[in-house]
Amino acid sequence: MLLKRQRFYAIGISYKKADATTRGHFAISETAQEAILEGAKNEGVTALTVISTCNRTELYGFAPDAMTLVKILCEHTHGTIEEFLDVAYLHKGDDAIAHLFKVGTGLDSQILGDFEIIGQLKIGFKRAKKLQLINPFMERLVNAVIQASKRIKNETEISSGATSVSFAAVQYIMARVPYVSDKNILLFGTGKIGRNTCENLVKHTKNEHITLINRTKEKAEKIAGKFNLLVKEYADIQSEIAQTDILVVATGAQKPTISKELLHSKKPLLILDLSIPKNVSNDVEELENVTLLHLDQLSKMTDATLKRRQGYIPQAEAIIAEITDEFNVWLQTRKFAPTMKALKVRLQEVQAAEIENVRKKTPDFSEASATAMSDKIIQKITNQFAHHLRNANGSTDQSIALIQSIFQLENDNE
Repeated sequence: MLLKRQRFYAIGISYKKADATTRGHFAISETAQEAILEGAKNEGVTALTVISTCNRTELYGFAPDAMTLVKILCEHTHGTIEEFLDVAYLHKGDDAIAHLFKVGTGLDSQILGDFEIIGQLKIGFKRAKKLQLINPFMERLVNAVIQASKRIKNETEISSGATSVSFAAVQYIMARVPYVSDKNILLFGTGKIGRNTCENLVKHTKNEHITLINRTKEKAEKIAGKFNLLVKEYADIQSEIAQTDILVVATGAQKPTISKELLHSKKPLLILDLSIPKNVSNDVEELENVTLLHLDQLSKMTDATLKRRQGYIPQAEAIIAEITDEFNVWLQTRKFAPTMKALKVRLQEVQAAEIENVRKKTPDFSEASATAMSDKIIQKITNQFAHHLRNANGSTDQSIALIQSIFQLENDNE
């Protein structure tokens, strides 16, 4: 039975078409990521890496077809295949490569130039490599994307200033809440976004009335100690909300943790929900004194800084194009390398036979000189073929097949 040829695919959903609720259905925990990788092995997938953030869930890997990856993802998340396909993108080959470059360099981020995604890519890559689900193609590609990310960050100003959702939240607070340094701010949840938001709040608002609450109090105390903030018990959340002016929710819960039943204060309350899935129930908007903003709304709020960053997109794209070209040259070389090796062996066989014939017929024959001269001829011939294959412009496969046919080489090319 012949195995179906595997191709490189990128499948996923993002903020562009999938709302926060839908993205929440396909959010993947660390445990689920490992289950997906193990499940992929059982399905015959030869290489796979996973990215799951608040803005996107994506799988990159080699599989017989894109639907193999879609089914694996849906088996380990809370959404259906139909729901996924309604808002998904499925890329193959060069399109999948181009998509990974855009994602990894922040050009596809909800806030342009957000480089936090490259860290997620590195984590996913290490996890896959540990389970031996990374092949040479994927390793080279991910390293090329990391290189592009570094160059864009160093050579352009597309990441100038803070570009994260947490900064957008603080920027919104500062723009719309007067006397923000005097307001009571409550941060519920101390995961990555919570920590970043906390740091930005301290840095930009100069507020000394920030309280942290986390289900695991020790985590909150660790962060509070760094910034000299107040920590309260999770059991006190209702009374703390009653005293606060701004509530920032950044928990990792799978269901809403804040609802209108918890809100009893009549003073104005601004709630920013930075969680995926949403952790603040929509019913809080039924209260006249409450203003609710979700992460998606915050990310759409562009300012002069974001507009200025857009001017660096062409420069970033030029860097990506350069590194993509280098990757493609490597890929083409790797593709025809087995054929070049076989061709060289075949020419050396011809060389050895001819030298032996001449040696028998010529008493004064210098085998060393003949070998040295014919070695140079063999090298020139193989170099010429390699040059042709590098510049075959889409006909590499046909050229490889022709060389294999002419010199009667075994078709051992990958």
